[in-house]
Amino acid sequence: MFCKTDSYYHISISFGFSQSSSGEINNMKIFMNRSEAGKILAAKLSTYAKRSDVMILALPRGGVPVAYEIAKALSVPLDVLIVRKLGVPGFEELAMGAIVMGGTMVFNDEIVHQLNIPKEAIDRVIQSEQEELKRREINYRGDRPLPKLTDKTVILVDDGIATGATMRAAIQALRQYKPLNIIIAVPVAGLETCEEMEPLVDKMVCALKPQYFHAVGEWYQDFSQTSDTEVHELLKKNK
Repeated sequence: MFCKTDSYYHISISFGFSQSSSGEINNMKIFMNRSEAGKILAAKLSTYAKRSDVMILALPRGGVPVAYEIAKALSVPLDVLIVRKLGVPGFEELAMGAIVMGGTMVFNDEIVHQLNIPKEAIDRVIQSEQEELKRREINYRGDRPLPKLTDKTVILVDDGIATGATMRAAIQALRQYKPLNIIIAVPVAGLETCEEMEPLVDKMVCALKPQYFHAVGEWYQDFSQTSDTEVHELLKKNK
């Protein structure tokens, strides 16, 4: 439930989970870190190993360590598709939308309308995130274009899905390149979100689908931020 005051947003949500000291939530084992999560996903994607028609695209930064382990295990190439979440002003972790390199933009109309976010505030967020997206595009890709994706099976990888805005934007942007298949591979996403996302792609692989889901980071023992340096190193190691 969302309610807005004059100065900030309150978000009131009831959760039905409890985390134990043994690294489990409601008897579901959480991941040690993003690398472990990637190895678990790789086992679920083994049928795509050593195929010349398969390409893995990670959503940086957090999706890169996950995707690296998948690409290494499957012996397939890895690249990045840069997407930026458009966070709600005052509560930036909550996505009201997302933008992708190339200009594709997707909004979560329900959140925008429920919180009555003014257009001026949305425009400020868009401008800020466009600048960061451009910085990352130059930083991670330079002037290197995306590899050929037409008629490829593309596996989109992130470290988890919360609202789904970022992944929806990535899917929409990816379709313009006419891939043969689009597969989502994530370690964790809420059950309801998974059910909403599955019709949008050819296949969805998700290791954990908790009924009660608050934030991606709660399903990792180590969810420390992935640095630009780590992204560079992992992309370089995959070449």
